[in-house]
Amino acid sequence: MARRLAALRADRGWSLDDLARTTGISRSTLSRVERAEVSPTAAMLGALCTAYGRTPSHLLAEVEPEPPLLVRAEDQDVWRDEATGFDRRTVSPPHPSLRAEVVRGELRPGADIAYAAPPVPGLEQHVWILSGTLDLTAGGTGHRLHEGDCLRFRLRGATRFHCPGPAPVRYAVLVVHP
Repeated sequence: MARRLAALRADRGWSLDDLARTTGISRSTLSRVERAEVSPTAAMLGALCTAYGRTPSHLLAEVEPEPPLLVRAEDQDVWRDEATGFDRRTVSPPHPSLRAEVVRGELRPGADIAYAAPPVPGLEQHVWILSGTLDLTAGGTGHRLHEGDCLRFRLRGATRFHCPGPAPVRYAVLVVHP
C-alpha cells in the first residue's frame, strides 16, 4: 500500500506538503506511511482515500492484476486499527473494474470511527448488522441498528460508526460504486 500511496501522490504532482494540506495529516506522518514505516489509522486511510477518490478496498486492489473468482477466508485482507478498535476484512475480491465489494467490519465496545467526507461521493452502502448494536450517522441522520437490521444510504457527507456496547458489533457492508 505504501508504494501505491506514493505513486498516487506522484501521479498528481503533489508534494507531501500539498497532500498534508488536503488531508490534515502531517507531512512527516505521510512520509512515514509512504515508506511503510507506519500503517495508517482508520481516520488517516479515510482521509487519503478521500483525497485520491478511492475506497480502501480499491486502493489495495490496484496492485493486483486481476480479481480472483474465489477468495478463501484465510486469504482475505484484514486491516486492524488498534487505536480505535476497528477491524476491516475485505470479503469479496476488490478490483477497480468491479462496481461492488463486500466488506466485514467489527468494532469493539466504545469504538468510534468518524469520516469527514466520503472517499467517493455518491458511493452507495448497505450496512447489515450480523451481531451487536451499531450507532451509524449518515447524511446528518443517526440510526441505531441491531442484529439483522440493514441500512442503505449514499455517502454525501460525514459518517460515523459507533459501537455503544456492551458487546462488539459485527457487520457486513455492500459497497456499490457509482
